Amino acid sequence: MLEAYRQHVEERATEGVPPKPLTAEQVAALVELLKSPPAGEEEFILDLITNRVPPGVDEAAYVKAGFLTAIAKGEAASPLIDKLHAVKLLGTMQGGYNIVSLVELLDDAELAKEAGEQLKHTLLMFDAFHDVEERAKAGNAVAKEVMQSWADAEWYLSKPALEEKITLTVFKVTGETNTDDLSPAPDAWSRPDIPLHANAMLKNERDGIEPEVPGTTGPLKQIEAVKAKGFPVAYVGDVVGTGSSRKSATNSVLWFFGDDIPYVPNKRAGGFCFGSKIAPIFFNTMEDSGALPVEMDVSKLEMGDVIDVYPYAGKVCKHGTDEVISTFELKTQLILDEVRAGGRIPLIIGRGLTTKARASLGLPASDVFRLPEQPKDTAKGFTLAQKMVGKACGMEGVRPRMYCEPKMTTVGS
Repeated sequence: MLEAYRQHVEERATEGVPPKPLTAEQVAALVELLKSPPAGEEEFILDLITNRVPPGVDEAAYVKAGFLTAIAKGEAASPLIDKLHAVKLLGTMQGGYNIVSLVELLDDAELAKEAGEQLKHTLLMFDAFHDVEERAKAGNAVAKEVMQSWADAEWYLSKPALEEKITLTVFKVTGETNTDDLSPAPDAWSRPDIPLHANAMLKNERDGIEPEVPGTTGPLKQIEAVKAKGFPVAYVGDVVGTGSSRKSATNSVLWFFGDDIPYVPNKRAGGFCFGSKIAPIFFNTMEDSGALPVEMDVSKLEMGDVIDVYPYAGKVCKHGTDEVISTFELKTQLILDEVRAGGRIPLIIGRGLTTKARASLGLPASDVFRLPEQPKDTAKGFTLAQKMVGKACGMEGVRPRMYCEPKMTTVGS
């Protein structure tokens, strides 16, 4: 398995991309190696099981979670992973196949404390919330700590807030950038492979952009030159993200300019996107991924410029000076919470978890999060569409620009 994997790593390196995440079959083979590690390969195979398996409900995650659970319960053993380490690794898997195991380990005298620590920062609990709640009500001390942690929003407060001043380098694409520029339709076959697909971003020649191989590979050297200045890079354009809605377009931008997600292979989050106009759906997918999208006048921002961005003050200055070259207002102050939480979706899910925990503990609503500014009630009636959305949100109706969250019990696809 290791020889074939290393050959795969070399093949991918020729394309300038990291190896693909491990498959279920590869993880199964890796499990056998972890049980009896080949001499000299210990560090390598431990890194593979830690960092190269997709989290969540991927088939490979199922194999990983099963093995780690077996170690934690004493049903399997590895000289490289003891029970405590197995629980810690389960805690890095975000949600899905690790949840039941972590909840059950709350009843294990030896491992309950560590299982609790991992659950405190796990948001994708869904119905398993009630299993923790029941244990807390039955007197399980660690389950009580987990419930209190969720209620106190420690999962959120443990993350750093957006800084008052952020120094960035500009990657400027003039004119209009549509989603086909960022995620070309002829390369749709590679969209699940984010690093490989990103190589096609901006592959067609245009003013100021120098594709590596026009029509095939985007401006990789140009991107590296901008990143070489040592600051995070902001994707900047006059008009950004028009055209069809493609999460793959956001994935491509963030692959080059976002941040690695710990324990998640071949995917990045965060980043910055500035445009005189940002298409609404692209704006939203940026929000979902934990990026900071901002609409502002970008006419004075040029490729390679180093700038200081003040997100709370709403201004952009030339680096190291007080010269203001653009000003802005955030679309909503909630974006600051979204960035801190790692994205709009983690914020919504985490905030819901905190609300449920506080309700269970008989506590008032949390004051940790920013509240959306709601439009004034016009006292007029509602259209049928406004009533339909309102009903889903437990309200009589909704108004334009109102923030609301539908209560969903079933998702179908």
